[in-house]
Amino acid sequence: MSSISENVDDRLSRLPEDILSHILSLMPTKYAVRTSVLSKRWRYSWMFVTNLDFDDIHPYHDEKALSKIVDRVLKFCKTSKLRSVRLHLCDKVVSKSSVSSWIDKMVRLNVCELDVQLVLLELPFRLFTCKTLTKLRIDVSADKYSVWECRYPVNLPCLKTLDVVVYTNPFDNAFRLIRGCPMLESLSLEVIWCAHNGDYVFNIPTLKRLKLTNITCGYAVNYVVLRVPNLEYLYVGGMLGSWYVMEDLPSSVEASVSFDCLVSSECTILDLWGQFLKGINGVKSLSVKKLLSSSPLPMFPNTKRLDLKDLWDSGKVLESCPALEHLCIEKVVNYLWIRPKLVPACLLTNLTTIKFSTRKWQKCDMEFLEYMLGNAEVLKTVTITLENLCIEEERRLCLELIELPRASSRCEIRFTVMTVKDGRLQHR
Repeated sequence: MSSISENVDDRLSRLPEDILSHILSLMPTKYAVRTSVLSKRWRYSWMFVTNLDFDDIHPYHDEKALSKIVDRVLKFCKTSKLRSVRLHLCDKVVSKSSVSSWIDKMVRLNVCELDVQLVLLELPFRLFTCKTLTKLRIDVSADKYSVWECRYPVNLPCLKTLDVVVYTNPFDNAFRLIRGCPMLESLSLEVIWCAHNGDYVFNIPTLKRLKLTNITCGYAVNYVVLRVPNLEYLYVGGMLGSWYVMEDLPSSVEASVSFDCLVSSECTILDLWGQFLKGINGVKSLSVKKLLSSSPLPMFPNTKRLDLKDLWDSGKVLESCPALEHLCIEKVVNYLWIRPKLVPACLLTNLTTIKFSTRKWQKCDMEFLEYMLGNAEVLKTVTITLENLCIEEERRLCLELIELPRASSRCEIRFTVMTVKDGRLQHR
């Protein structure tokens, strides 16, 4: 048995240094460093890793011990380029000076991807002029009074992905950072609290993906202006407290919306919601988590895919999407299905697939599916996912659905039943 382990050890030890360091780079840093005790051959191999991961290094280390570990790893790191660094120390209050020193060292090691989430954060000057940085994520895992600052001129010529969380006015830090990224392709901005009424103007011609989230807003209504001619994906969520102005939004965009309600002092939620929908009515794919049933809907002439969470006024939605081909509905609360007065155009000419899932089967679900099957003339597939049904109930529903009349002779109905096992949803 010992000879087998020795042979395995010999084969690993004979690997080239670059391959060995690559293998060690795939594991958390704490485990990579531990390999130094295996043999003399392994003693210094960890120093050439290209990925560093300092996420909860040891639950029993205090802040002082933790700082010494990170200091030591960075001191002896010999790689010429750090591909990725993940620094998530959410439960330990490490000093700002230590954090600044660490990030400065990472920049000197030509870091490409940096993901930082700390309780206290101070960003060094070198970070804002890093020539090798392509991906940056910044978050402070504390309350709104702990703020990272962008105090220096920014020039990040290679940065393509930026993910930032700010706890106060984003003009003081996030927008300064954004303006210094001429090659930015993906941006995620999360604002935890903002009572400032200044406008958010995103004039980024290179941007392809944009995610905007407002967790809490004051009553001051501002404007969010999008000038993003090459955008491919847009997500907007959180609290709706802004007028959205889409000055240059291409029709090829996929949009995902997940707003909570917010009534401001200057206008109603319906005004804000209606203005937003008009701005994105040219999108080809739309996913909506919450839709106000009483709000008027504009026409969505280019939308071919629609994902809805709950039925809402699905009849109105279908009437607004004449080119719709794929419809997905996830129903989680009780809503009444209201039949449209006229059969929507998409049912007569375009709609080919429907995916319908529900946690609790209701009479209105059968009414909805009966209408869709009876009027969708080019429908090919209907996939129905049900949760926590007994076998007898499942069989009864399947028989009822199969016997419903279908406008399309090619329509196939598929059933999936999910059950909870060991705290997880699984296929029966």
